[in-house]
Amino acid sequence: MGTWLAKVHLTQGWLPATMFTLTALVLVLLVLTGLTHGRWRTLLRQFAIAVGIGALGLLATWLVSDVFMLFGVSLGWMVIITVALCFLAAGFAICILFTARGWRRFLAALSVLLCLLSTGLRVDIIYGEFTTLGSLFDVTLYPDYGSHPAARPAMSVAQWRSRASRGDLPSYPRSGRSYSVRISNDSSQFLARPADIYLPPAALSEKPPALPVFVLLAGQPGSPDRLFTAGSIQAMMDAYAAQHDGLAPVVVSPDQNGSSFHNSLCVDSPVYGKAETYLSHDVPAWIRANLPVASQPQLWAIGGFSQGGTCSTQLGARHPDVYGNMLPADGELEPTQGRKDQMIHDYFGGDRKRFLAQVPARAILERAPSSQRLFTAAGSNDKESQHNMMIIAKAADQAGMSVEAVVTQGSGHDWHTVKAAWKPGLEWLGEAMGLGKMSQPVQDFPDIVVANIGSTADRTD
Repeated sequence: MGTWLAKVHLTQGWLPATMFTLTALVLVLLVLTGLTHGRWRTLLRQFAIAVGIGALGLLATWLVSDVFMLFGVSLGWMVIITVALCFLAAGFAICILFTARGWRRFLAALSVLLCLLSTGLRVDIIYGEFTTLGSLFDVTLYPDYGSHPAARPAMSVAQWRSRASRGDLPSYPRSGRSYSVRISNDSSQFLARPADIYLPPAALSEKPPALPVFVLLAGQPGSPDRLFTAGSIQAMMDAYAAQHDGLAPVVVSPDQNGSSFHNSLCVDSPVYGKAETYLSHDVPAWIRANLPVASQPQLWAIGGFSQGGTCSTQLGARHPDVYGNMLPADGELEPTQGRKDQMIHDYFGGDRKRFLAQVPARAILERAPSSQRLFTAAGSNDKESQHNMMIIAKAADQAGMSVEAVVTQGSGHDWHTVKAAWKPGLEWLGEAMGLGKMSQPVQDFPDIVVANIGSTADRTD
């Protein structure tokens, strides 16, 4: 796939606008041509049938989404209604397809195809999962890091800020850069796909400071690229760096699953290998050896979305000596893959204690008291994730962590939640890591409502 084609946007710009407009025009043309030939009674019957098909589509999608929970989480009403409208429009076109002849039959067939494509694009816009054609086909947009080694740290962040106050900083570019890199797996032998990394402007100086680290994990199915494309990580970090003299965390998005179709649960298992060892040992070791970063755990955060969010609370809680901060969004209460009894048998050799050791709330409380920090988020349309978030946040608060829990307004189990929540999350953790003061309180950020988790002093449980 060519570079230009890989960069074509799916969630904004000319492609979705053209697709939606073309779909609407073809459907309108089908109606108008039917009216001009005096087929209005036939059109009414076809439309009535289409409404029935749309109603059945609405019921079927709701059952799959919210009753049988085929995807593990609710699809959300925006998606359910979008799919139902596709049933209605495509059903109308199919009714015409069976009765029309010649070019009108061709238009009906074309409209079915356009309805399916437009629905796919609309659902993708709702979730924000695939932002470009390249991301749809896992085509990386970033150069290999091997030919762009960064300089080793020459000073602390505090020294960088001191020099900034004197106007004495070494030169650095206006924006950061993103790369693709294969991280060595010497300890785990875990078969991971290449990771993506982001180096902020300060990291690209000839004398960079020892910067904080964000290790961020995409969901499943997904790939490391999804954090950078759907999550807009570079734009978010560049905007932060522009307000902080080029300072921002170094971001690494490693592969925790090995394939879009695997779910490692981020544990060491006979199913997909030693994912936990890879993420808690190999990845940090490579980062410290190859990037201009600090080594203190309080300057390292692990975060993620959906399954990646679950992994971040597992790994952060179980490895506080590596990750002093956690940044999950829309995570689950525990590792999840199919039936629980079968999962425990396959991944944990039937040992329930090994499984329970991976449950974030339990792992947090078992290691209390803790000086870690937790910034956690869920979408307002994702009630299950909100429930999960509150249980883990309360456990973290009880363990003595600094905790901030937020609900993003108007979003669900999607990347819109991530982008809305991680802006205040970045500033909240950035202030704690010494990068600079927050621009405003968390509750003043757009589309953010701070959840009240109470405090250990207020609870009797």
